[in-house]
Amino acid sequence: MKIRRPIIAGNWKMHRTLSEAENLVKGLLIELTDLSDTDVVLCPPFTSLAKVADLVAKTPVRVGAQDMYWEKEGAFTGEISATMLRDVFCRYVILGHSERRQYFGETNALVNRKAKAALAASLRPIVCVGETLDQREKQDFKGILRTQLRESLEGISVEEIEEAIVAYEPVWAIGTGRNATPAQAQEVHALLRATLTDMTGAKTAAKIRIQYGGSVKPANAAELLAQPDIDGALVGGASLDARAFAAIVKAAT
Repeated sequence: MKIRRPIIAGNWKMHRTLSEAENLVKGLLIELTDLSDTDVVLCPPFTSLAKVADLVAKTPVRVGAQDMYWEKEGAFTGEISATMLRDVFCRYVILGHSERRQYFGETNALVNRKAKAALAASLRPIVCVGETLDQREKQDFKGILRTQLRESLEGISVEEIEEAIVAYEPVWAIGTGRNATPAQAQEVHALLRATLTDMTGAKTAAKIRIQYGGSVKPANAAELLAQPDIDGALVGGASLDARAFAAIVKAAT
């Protein structure tokens, strides 16, 4: 039996207007009747954070942002600070998502600065790592993943790392309809936990939750989440459908 509480996060990406977000959350709350054994996090666009936080305020569901900047305030047009996120009752923030790395040039060092700022503001970072298809087939993808994890969490105390969530998202499985097999996903999650053991010690590494992200659906969720080192899911497209997302949450439970 796993000692870690499952965590399912829905990354809405650049989807849903304010009214659409409200309808989606209301539908989800109808479907999610028992969350005593699972943490659920909704990560809507910035424009819907306050509304979603208000809708789930009296429920166990928590709200997360999809990104943030590391400075508290200043002349950084278009950016959002951890303080601003906390002000609208965010508790989590996704950092280093593959789309941020791919389209906006985010590096491990940049993710590291954001993670430190998030933890300093009592936000729990969901730190993403993952390899491209080319890296998996032609390079030392295990070394790439170890480096991503180490550099993204460099200089962060063991106590703070324990507050973080790690998300493994193979880039080749995001939005493609492909997903890692349960065995492939478990292999990488075990690798990441072994890396965390080297970084923090076995006791802390055993507590850190590692999510899988990459075309997670109701049809494959149960088998993925049954793996010993997979502690939840970072869900993309399926999080935009109330019944599909609820089915994934129930699979974790």
